[in-house]
Amino acid sequence: MEVLFAITIGVLVAASVYLMLSNHLLRFIFGLVLISNAANLTIFVAGRLTDGAPPLIPVGADAPEIAANALPQALVLTAIVIGFGLFAFAIVLVFRAWTSLNSLTPDEMRLAEPEEAHK
Repeated sequence: MEVLFAITIGVLVAASVYLMLSNHLLRFIFGLVLISNAANLTIFVAGRLTDGAPPLIPVGADAPEIAANALPQALVLTAIVIGFGLFAFAIVLVFRAWTSLNSLTPDEMRLAEPEEAHK
């Protein structure tokens, strides 16, 4: 099962790098979301996958190895919330760039540079 998750993580990272290297701001944002999901899946898989084991130890049980590890689950939940906030903020920035510059390509967003600097 871990091999399937490793392949999925690799595909997500490859797709996110491809999107982030694109010359378009909206594709960069989607690549950022994909790499965030790949990192979340990596943290989740690193916490040992236990089939059907709850994250709680039953009363009277001495063997904590039968329970799932709750720390990666808590970290992934926190990362999802932070990633959603980052995504919302980035979408607002993209919308602001579109309304003020009428473009989402970084080459056309060079307002601070003089015209002869990027020719």
